[in-house]
Amino acid sequence: METRHTVLIIDDHALFRRGMVQLIDMDTDFRVIGEAASGPAGLEMAERLRPDLILLDLNMPGMNGIDTLTLLRERNVDARLIVLTVSDNQRDVVTALRAGAHGYLLKDMEPEDLWENLKRAMKGVSVLSEAITGTLIHAVTTNQHVPAVETDLTARESEVLNYIAEGMCNKTIARELGISVGTVKVHVKHLLHKLNLHSRLEAVVWHHQRESLAQRTPS
Repeated sequence: METRHTVLIIDDHALFRRGMVQLIDMDTDFRVIGEAASGPAGLEMAERLRPDLILLDLNMPGMNGIDTLTLLRERNVDARLIVLTVSDNQRDVVTALRAGAHGYLLKDMEPEDLWENLKRAMKGVSVLSEAITGTLIHAVTTNQHVPAVETDLTARESEVLNYIAEGMCNKTIARELGISVGTVKVHVKHLLHKLNLHSRLEAVVWHHQRESLAQRTPS
């Protein structure tokens, strides 16, 4: 029998947490092992329980979701960190992803879509609610200079870029390529520098822009 992925929910609304516990436990791939009503409590439980997946609200009193997310990353909590919120605000989306979230999902999504996204997240894929994608692309492309070419990338850097564009984390990319996570990090650093980009998020958007342009350009 396969082990169910463990989940920690950090959200200050008790009724929402209760509903999420019931919903997630309906899927045999997941098991909720903890609930926290605040950022500090969530940090303590994350370090003690070591869940596979953390669902995190943004708008919490005291320590908000972004601050909690930042501390989870700084403390090297080894879990997939997914923001689950009502906010589709452009600034919230970009800030959360740049702070290290592995996904950004909206609370009004259908249960089947939630389960599917959580399963994809556990495979190392970054997940976004469909409504967020357009907002994200607009945010990045209107605030960042997008370079025109990628000819300076090595073959390996191009491979890593393609995997990043699919939403894969460093650990998953390393497994796919048969190299160490440290080597993947070096490739990511180099390709971002060569493309004059500042984050994996921008690399994803840039890659998709290039793909769309190539499809529209006559051969």
